[in-house]
Amino acid sequence: MSKTTIAIIIYILGLIFGAIVLDLWSAKTSPKALLGMIWTALFLIAIYLVESKNK
Repeated sequence: MSKTTIAIIIYILGLIFGAIVLDLWSAKTSPKALLGMIWTALFLIAIYLVESKNK
């Protein structure tokens, strides 16, 4: 399994965890919503680093 696939699986599991346990997508806007944006930023950085090392 490639590192990119592993990063995508970890990202999806994190989103599911955030949706179920942390209730990130509730109607209330709170600082918890920043966790979703930070998680996505970390995912994009991980994908960039993995792809740059593959070249």
